[in-house]
Amino acid sequence: MKKLAFLLTLLALGGLAALTGWRLFQSDLEAEIYRARLEALAGDYGHLRDRYNEAVRRTAVTELQVADGRLTVAIRDATGAERLIETPFDPRREIYVDFAILDGRLWIRRVFDADTPPNEGLVIDPGLAEVDWSSDPEGFGKAAYRSLDEGRWVVSVSGDGSLGLAWSDGEHAAELSPPPPIRSFEPIEESVDERLDAIQPGEVVRSIYARLTTR
Repeated sequence: MKKLAFLLTLLALGGLAALTGWRLFQSDLEAEIYRARLEALAGDYGHLRDRYNEAVRRTAVTELQVADGRLTVAIRDATGAERLIETPFDPRREIYVDFAILDGRLWIRRVFDADTPPNEGLVIDPGLAEVDWSSDPEGFGKAAYRSLDEGRWVVSVSGDGSLGLAWSDGEHAAELSPPPPIRSFEPIEESVDERLDAIQPGEVVRSIYARLTTR
């Protein structure tokens, strides 16, 4: 009777030890899988941060200079050369700066005021006087406009094509960029909680296989 009790005790202790060992192994395995997931998330976050910075970073593409009631447009063309273009428009009226996005780049097309039809505006790039939109299915136009006081006004664009128009108090001309690239940025729909949900059997198998093959 005592031997039976002793054997049962040993079996119970052995089972408890095995269960404890399995729990420790399971916990260690889970920690390893979650650590791998977090490392992947960290890499995705770095990529997302770079995409965000690229999307919101603004680039000066055009400068509108108002002096003595006259409006001058400053641009840097595709070759990198800066050009100053006199206009006949009164800056006290709403001044429109018209752009075309073609082949993934932003090109200044023409300038006109509120009393001038767009097709009679001052064409900045003769190559864009008439745009064949059918040649670029993703192409489209944009415009920035307002009345302008004396000084410098900088038209800028972010990586996703959003235009900005702001007065510059600097005495020197802005560092203008040739036609900058415009990109589309897909929305992020997957949440962190979805990435850190229940561990899948495939992850367990991969983790165990990695342990076995690295020994």
